[in-house]
Amino acid sequence: MEHVNRFIIECGEVAIRDELRVRLFSSSLSGSAFTWFISLPPNSVITWADLEKQFHKYFFFGVHEKKITDLVWLRQRNDESIESFVQRLQDVKNKCYSLVLDDR
Repeated sequence: MEHVNRFIIECGEVAIRDELRVRLFSSSLSGSAFTWFISLPPNSVITWADLEKQFHKYFFFGVHEKKITDLVWLRQRNDESIESFVQRLQDVKNKCYSLVLDDR
């Protein structure tokens, strides 16, 4: 909530137009928040309300920060493709908000 409010305040008069908010929001993000944003499916965000809802849903509603131990204990399931496992690993890593990890 704080990030969105700060973003709107920093945008000033530009924040009046929803389409500009949507377009500019990614420039206010970094780290796991930016990774989340660029992983959104195409055309999944049309309006500012869509973007704000998805942002809060992902970062604040029922999503708890993961720890390094969550990454350490993550294992590929027997029936899971390598692509699915890597995506799941990336999703857990993105929820380690206070942990700074290089993708390498």
